[in-house]
Amino acid sequence: MENEIQLSHGAGGSMSAKLMEEIVLPALGNPILNGLHDGAQLSMSGRIAFTTDSYVVQPMFFPGGSIGRLAVCGTVNDLAMTGAEAKYLSLGMILEEGFSVESLKRVLADVRKAADEAGISIVTGDTKVVGRGAGDGVYLNTAGVGNIIEGTDISPLNVKPGMDVIVSGYLGDHAATIMGQRHGISLPETVQSDAAPLNHLVKAMLEAVPNIAVLRDPTRGGAAAVLNELANQAKVGILIDEDAVPVREEVRGVCELLGFDPLYLANEGKLIAIVPHEDTEKLLDVMRKDKYGKNACVLGHTTEEARGQVGLRTEFGGIRIVEMPMGGLVPRIC
Repeated sequence: MENEIQLSHGAGGSMSAKLMEEIVLPALGNPILNGLHDGAQLSMSGRIAFTTDSYVVQPMFFPGGSIGRLAVCGTVNDLAMTGAEAKYLSLGMILEEGFSVESLKRVLADVRKAADEAGISIVTGDTKVVGRGAGDGVYLNTAGVGNIIEGTDISPLNVKPGMDVIVSGYLGDHAATIMGQRHGISLPETVQSDAAPLNHLVKAMLEAVPNIAVLRDPTRGGAAAVLNELANQAKVGILIDEDAVPVREEVRGVCELLGFDPLYLANEGKLIAIVPHEDTEKLLDVMRKDKYGKNACVLGHTTEEARGQVGLRTEFGGIRIVEMPMGGLVPRIC
C-alpha cells in the first residue's frame, strides 16, 4: 500500500479496492461490512431513532481523542439523547490527496476502539478523495440507527417547572483541550478531551428513571446553548447556580486566559438531564456508578418565572442572564 492517499483511491477502481482490503476492512471489518455491498441489510423492529453528523475537528489528534473517536461518540450520543440504543453506524470519509496512510490507519483504529466500547458496528460507508489543498487531511461523517428503549419518552415538551437540571460531570474539557493544542498552552494530563460514548450510562439512567423528561449533550455552544434551547422549547425558566457549575480549575484558568465562559465551551462526553425533583437522588446514584457520570451533580432547576430564559445565580446572590451564543466560540471544535 502507498504511503499517501492518491486521487485514484477514491475513483472506484482497483486502487479503491486496495484501500478497502488493506486499510479499511482490517480496521473495521465485520460480517455485514465485509460484504462490501451498496448498503447494509439490517434487522430492526419497533421505534427507531436515526441521526447523522459530520466532523472536521482541527487538530485531528489531541489528548483524549481524535476525529475518529469523535465521529463514533458524537453519533452514538446523539442517539442516546433520544432514548435510543445505538446499533449500527455508517462511516463516510473525505480524504485529501497526500494524506498520510499511517494517519488514516490511526484514525480508523480510534473509530474501531470507540465502536467496540459503545458496542456498535460500522456496517456501511463511502470514501471520496479531493485534490491537494481542497481538504484538510480527513473529514468524517457518521450516521447511526438505534432502537428507542421501551417505556421512554424523551422530549423538551415533557419539561415542567420545578424539575431539576443535572449535568453528568465537568464542563469544558474538550474545548479547553483543543484550544490548548491550537495555542500551544501546556495543560496537565488531567485536562483531556472528554470524548466518550454515553449510551451505556443513558441506558442505566432510563432503566432506573424511565420518566426522565429530556436529555441533551452540550456539544457546540456548550451548556449555555442547550439550556437556552430547552427553556425556549419547554416554555419554562431555568435557573442554575454558579457554585454548582462543575469546571476543573485548569479549565477555568484557560478560560480566564483566553476570555471564555465555561458554560459556552463544547463538550463531547457530557449530558444534561432534566428530571422530576423526586427522582433526582435516585438518578444521581445511578449516574455516579458509571465512569462517565461519576461527577454528576445538580446544576439548577426549572421555574415558572422568566419563561424562555436561563439565569445564573452568582456567588453574590444576584442573577445574570445566560444568553444563547451568537456563534461558535471555537471553530472546528468537532
